[in-house]
Amino acid sequence: MKTRSKNISHKCLGFFVLALSVSACVVPVNIVEKKVSKYTPERFKNAQDSTNTAKTVWRNYFTDPNLVSLIDTALHNNQELNITLQEIEIAQNEIMSRKGEYLPFVNLGGGAGVEKASRYTSQGASDANSEIRPGVETPEVLPNMYVGAFAHWEVDIWHKLRNAKKVAVTNYLGSIEGKNFLVTNLVAEIANSYYELMALDNQLDIVQKNIQILNNALAIIKQEKDAAKVTELAVRRFEAEVFKTQSLQYEIQQQIIVTENRINFLVGRYPQHVPRSSSNFNDLVPTKIYAGVPSQLLENRPDIKQAELRLEAAKLDISIAKANFYPSLGLSAGLGFSSYNPLYLANIPQALLASLAGDLAGPLINKNAITATYKNASAKQIQAVYNYERTLLNAYIEVANQLSNIDNLDKKYTMKSNQVQALTQSTDISIKLFKSARADYMEVLLTQRDVLDSKIELVETKMKQMNALVNTYRALGGGWN
Repeated sequence: MKTRSKNISHKCLGFFVLALSVSACVVPVNIVEKKVSKYTPERFKNAQDSTNTAKTVWRNYFTDPNLVSLIDTALHNNQELNITLQEIEIAQNEIMSRKGEYLPFVNLGGGAGVEKASRYTSQGASDANSEIRPGVETPEVLPNMYVGAFAHWEVDIWHKLRNAKKVAVTNYLGSIEGKNFLVTNLVAEIANSYYELMALDNQLDIVQKNIQILNNALAIIKQEKDAAKVTELAVRRFEAEVFKTQSLQYEIQQQIIVTENRINFLVGRYPQHVPRSSSNFNDLVPTKIYAGVPSQLLENRPDIKQAELRLEAAKLDISIAKANFYPSLGLSAGLGFSSYNPLYLANIPQALLASLAGDLAGPLINKNAITATYKNASAKQIQAVYNYERTLLNAYIEVANQLSNIDNLDKKYTMKSNQVQALTQSTDISIKLFKSARADYMEVLLTQRDVLDSKIELVETKMKQMNALVNTYRALGGGWN
């Protein structure tokens, strides 16, 4: 009868475990994965072949030795870059941590203690009527000492732990791509600031030369005033123009300090002079840019590769979240020695302690937490898809904008050069006409002002040309290799 009851109990337990497993394996079905689109247009506007400037190493792309030295220093000293390198180290350590989770955990330890069981318990009653050895009763207060090795291992049936390691590896690779993208932006920012600094030097030189020209014109106006050919109004207007131009000089000097210190910050050093050769700035010839085909952005742009890796990690997170619905199998074992007296620990097999157990468990009731985790993982995966598509679209538009910018700035620079040439010639003409009383002082003043503005705009256009080359190189994915 007892055997029959025992069999019935075992069957009920078996059905319960089976029901637990079946119930645990039920996964919500209202999760929809969004497929990623890697479509890009076949080519950029005016791009004819697959030659790509992004393949050029930055040391070969930038030929100015002062600029190359600044970039090289920044790649060693820039604080933000060094912080990112430590984040890569952290991501690498996470791989080690995840790898250890699906390996057996083995602990070595020991302990000692005393125990007194109540006489009115089954253990206390048993101890009161037992003997440790003939003639020696079990003491009321019983010491206990043990030493041994204990192991626990979660069998990774559903690859939850292995997928967690893959996520860590993917995040590590993504952090490397993030570092590469930071390097690309750092190189571009230093180059843009360097060309801006050269442009400011040239603008300052133009302003200083213009101050000399205005002072010479002011001297002529004063002579004409002494000859009663012009009034005091003309003298004051020219003096005001000199003061205005001098104030512009100090403004540019401040901009030079700010730009120098921006470069110093990127390079990771305290304020100091930035070596440069600005005299030949207007003679710089923009290099030819080869955009290649849009599909090369998938390979060259670190931010696109990082977004793709994040998408891969998000998909693995769904698998991990799904595995939480399934039963988990754990194994535990122990091997050691235990005795109430340390002298008996070496007695084998009497003092030997051994155990082996396995457990299968899964969620049965109230699965709201793991369901929410699964749905969140799915939502994050869809977010990762949109982020990837947005990153790819943004990269294409950046390249398209910069290619158009290069073309239009080239035409603009030609027109500005013609304007400067025409206005420079008109300066001498206006003074000659003024001396012969065929032009008034306002024509001379306005001509000088137009020449100054056009020369400054010409230098600014040249700076924008150089910045467009840098930004196109960055947009194509160059600068990190």
